[in-house]
Amino acid sequence: MTIKNLTLLTAAACLAWGCSQNRVQVTKSGLKYQIHEDANGNKAKVGDVISMQLVMKTVGDSALRDTYKDGSPIRYVLQAAPFKGAFEEGLLMLSKGDSATFFVSSDSLFKQMGSNMPPFIRKGSDIKFITKVVDVQSAEDFQKSQQADRKKQIDIDSKILADYAAKNGLKNIQKTESGLHYVVVTAGSGAKPQKADQVSVHYAGRLLTGKEFDNSRRNPQSGGRPIDFQIGVGGVIPGWDEGVMLMPKGSKYTFLIPSSLAYGEQGVPGNIPPNSPLVFDVELIDIKKSAQ
Repeated sequence: MTIKNLTLLTAAACLAWGCSQNRVQVTKSGLKYQIHEDANGNKAKVGDVISMQLVMKTVGDSALRDTYKDGSPIRYVLQAAPFKGAFEEGLLMLSKGDSATFFVSSDSLFKQMGSNMPPFIRKGSDIKFITKVVDVQSAEDFQKSQQADRKKQIDIDSKILADYAAKNGLKNIQKTESGLHYVVVTAGSGAKPQKADQVSVHYAGRLLTGKEFDNSRRNPQSGGRPIDFQIGVGGVIPGWDEGVMLMPKGSKYTFLIPSSLAYGEQGVPGNIPPNSPLVFDVELIDIKKSAQ
């Protein structure tokens, strides 16, 4: 029998009886799934960190999430399935290199989330979770790899920011131990904010390409007013928490923030690419001391 004839015979058999690969199967709990690729590796366990590309779609193929378009895989600490037929149950079937589609009940999913179902999702329908597993790591191995990646990225960002400063003629750049670079544009004479103080700032944020992604003076939601936030408590990116506490009231600083002190390897989908150092022009308008 020739290879061509064997291939045709195999295809005919799949049509007649259905092949396990890509055939919709159902678990005991009712989760429907298709396995597209099976690398035969060690399956993920509860507590492992899974890195995966994920496309979520309605049955009508409206996209709800697409990490390919976001620019990077997502990471997820695998939990026990919160309800019968949950996506987490499907992830426990997978290993590094596997790909699959899971069909999760939209009714069960939104009930678990405690939120109302959007009108474009039909009651009783399924949400498709199209998954490609990039990596599976134990929590310990993940922490080790994160520390190594973070150190490597800090060194990369430091050079990028130094090159940016030289190219743009920035003078008198100061650098903190964490890797934050800053330039004092206008030195204020007021007090510096302390942890938990409420601060009011104007700012403009841009990528190193010069593309502006946010500006408090042009923000229609705030009406162009300064933004208020509590400093030093993790309500903003670490580069802001550290940088604004260096500023006397009335100051204007330019921050050159490495990605590790900004939005890191995840970035902001559709706005800030992964591992992006950022530039912020910040003016400290006011400080309200904490009551603590």
